[in-house]
Amino acid sequence: MLLSDIQKATKAELISEETKTIEIDELLIDSRKIANADTALFIAIRGSHRDGHQFIADAYKKGVRVFLISEKIEQGLYPYASFLKVNDTVAALQQLAAYHRNQYHFPIIGITGSNGKTIVKEWLFQLLSADYKIVRSPKSYNSQIGVPLSVWGIEAHHNLGIFEAGISQPGEMNNSEKVLHPDIGIFTNIGEAHSEGFMNQRQKINEKLALFRQTKELIYCKDHHELNESIVQYAHQVRNNPDNPLKLFTWSQKSDATLRIHSIERENNVSVIKASYEDKERTITIPFIDHAYIEDAIHCWCVLLLLKLDDAVIAERMLHLHAVAMRLQLLHGMDNCTIINDTYNSDLTSLQIALDFLEQQRQHPRKTVILSDMLQMGKPDRDLYEEVADLIHQKNIYRIICIGPALYKNKEAFRKYKKLRSIFFKSTDELLKKLHMITFENEAILLKGARSFRFEKIEKLLEQKIHKTVLEINLTAIQHNLNVYRDLLPKGVKTMAMVKAYSYGSGSYEIANLLQFEGIDYLTVAYVDEGVALRKAGITAPIMVMSPEAAAFDRMISWKLEPEIFSIDSLQSFLKIANAFNEQHYPIHIKLDTGMHRLGFMKHELDALIAELKNNNASKVVSIFSHLAGSDAADFDGFTEEQAMHFNEMSKYLKDALEINPLLHLVNSSGITRHPELYYDMVRLGIGMYGFDGSNKIQSQLRHIGTLKTTIAQIKELPKGETVGYSRKGILKHESKIATVSIGYADGYFRDFGNGIGHMLVNGQPAKIIGSVCMDMCMLDISGIENVKVGDEVIVFGNDLPVSTLADWAKTIPYEILTSISQRVNRIYVNE
Repeated sequence: MLLSDIQKATKAELISEETKTIEIDELLIDSRKIANADTALFIAIRGSHRDGHQFIADAYKKGVRVFLISEKIEQGLYPYASFLKVNDTVAALQQLAAYHRNQYHFPIIGITGSNGKTIVKEWLFQLLSADYKIVRSPKSYNSQIGVPLSVWGIEAHHNLGIFEAGISQPGEMNNSEKVLHPDIGIFTNIGEAHSEGFMNQRQKINEKLALFRQTKELIYCKDHHELNESIVQYAHQVRNNPDNPLKLFTWSQKSDATLRIHSIERENNVSVIKASYEDKERTITIPFIDHAYIEDAIHCWCVLLLLKLDDAVIAERMLHLHAVAMRLQLLHGMDNCTIINDTYNSDLTSLQIALDFLEQQRQHPRKTVILSDMLQMGKPDRDLYEEVADLIHQKNIYRIICIGPALYKNKEAFRKYKKLRSIFFKSTDELLKKLHMITFENEAILLKGARSFRFEKIEKLLEQKIHKTVLEINLTAIQHNLNVYRDLLPKGVKTMAMVKAYSYGSGSYEIANLLQFEGIDYLTVAYVDEGVALRKAGITAPIMVMSPEAAAFDRMISWKLEPEIFSIDSLQSFLKIANAFNEQHYPIHIKLDTGMHRLGFMKHELDALIAELKNNNASKVVSIFSHLAGSDAADFDGFTEEQAMHFNEMSKYLKDALEINPLLHLVNSSGITRHPELYYDMVRLGIGMYGFDGSNKIQSQLRHIGTLKTTIAQIKELPKGETVGYSRKGILKHESKIATVSIGYADGYFRDFGNGIGHMLVNGQPAKIIGSVCMDMCMLDISGIENVKVGDEVIVFGNDLPVSTLADWAKTIPYEILTSISQRVNRIYVNE
């Protein structure tokens, strides 16, 4: 779009020395994710955690010359740049997207609801790609920013759009409606997700219905009673316009509907769904038995019927629906490699998202992309793969391995970039035969393949074989929890994140990478070796070491790690090494003991501390802190007040005597939620970031970050009276079906959970542990649970069986459960 058209769409004031004929192809909201700077518009969005205006200089340095802003800018700092000034950059982005959408007149499908939006969107793409050139939301871009960014992807060759839209507070859907103007609507369902900003369910439904103000047909399930009532009322009252009626395409298992579902039969992991539509009996079979997937599939069926696809075509395509991978997976590979598995989408937008994630993996010097042909893109192959090659080149990829006839035919698009190593295969099988000839070592590898290329075969060969039991860590959930706490902090208060103890059992550099990318101010580890490992993995953020050993001070200085100093002995030992290294003003953190009585200077030791610091320039106090003993409980609030009083007195005494102004920090996760008066300059975020609020004030806002999974190794049917496990403690009181699973106390699963105390989830149902927990395995009673087979996944803890429940069984705290998970348990990281 021309700059002049963008100015017209956003009603912006143009501040520019350049011509209005500049053409913009790319919209940017993150200065770290720039692909084509020459044709990019950087939109400075002011959020709750960051202000995009602070990153204009960074984007300018990387070549961006056009900016959408809402604050006054010193133009002289940015020669030859153009600025579009508006009151609200988010509103302007929405206006720009609405203007762009209105240039096209093909049908748009708009999807809203509490759950299933992304699955329905992706399945519709699978089902309709043979008939339409489709543009759709990348991943789950359904927010006030995500919707307009999605619509910006519309191009001239498209003839169908599928977009999802969500809301978190009243009024937001009006903005999305102006951007999308959907012709066909889908309301998937209504639930508790994102209910915080609404008075009740009815209000939330009505707010979401605003998306369908101009829609011709609305698809939904009548069996959701409150949803049905609201939609019928909306259709007859709000949309009571003979010239623009809203037609309701309903489906139901309970009553008459446009599509009347007569039966759903589940067997052998498929569901046969029989229904009637327009006085004709119709049947589909889908390869899923989960209730939510069945509901999503029926919504899609309604769309296909509405678009008048033939029954035989519908049945064939429904039978071959495949699961949607909702997130990127980060896996440990052979020979110190990291694998990023992304088979979610196969298009340019999702490739760029995956490359941005790959770029965050700073622990590896080299990066490789294994890419398949992009199917059903609608662009000429030559244009498409020249664009792909340019994107790969801009991201400084070391090597690309291309698989598929289209990529093979377009080798020259990649080979014109001399620094990019490119290898081509006509098929996945051809690569697999020659994979042993390609060296993968100490690098990050992105697998980006269309489903038909079956890249899981490549993943299995590259992935490190550690253990069938895995701990799946959701990086998006950590990011969410971090932002929940950041929202509580006043502007200017810094955040220190705890990544000690292997990030509470969650991982090391993977978590630190995410936090560094999110702009955390400080990272904290317990021991020097943890900090050194992070530095070796490419972490450059400041790192404080909480329990430094005097013998390791030289390594700390070499790796730019900052020690916690808690005694005169520790200070003297550090200063001795720092002087030997000729250091000047090396950053240190002074720990005060205000009542915890673990580590730290007591009040009577401060004069000796001051004397040591005054007589030596080798160090510089960058922070003074202490530790609250009972911040999570109201019973200890009086003691917390005493600690704060001591901290104020002691820190002021140090600051005045040394004439310094370091950062002060006192509160941990519970302190953040319960003691906002004690924020000072920085807060320390630990277990809260990993999904647990010790004060229980904001637990409902936090997300669980980890799912521990194992598999069934064997199933036996045993008669009444038999015993299971060591010491014959598991006595069967009736004929039972017993499953042996691949986890034991050597993996960190407590022996306390044995003999019926604990359970795991098999097919979503609780299965009690029978007998004692063994070193490498334990046994579950799966009697009464249907369709269980060897190799099935078992949930040890996760969303439906939280870590806190396991902690209750063991009469301990979630920290101990998380940090007990053995290092032999493979960690897999997912990014939604």
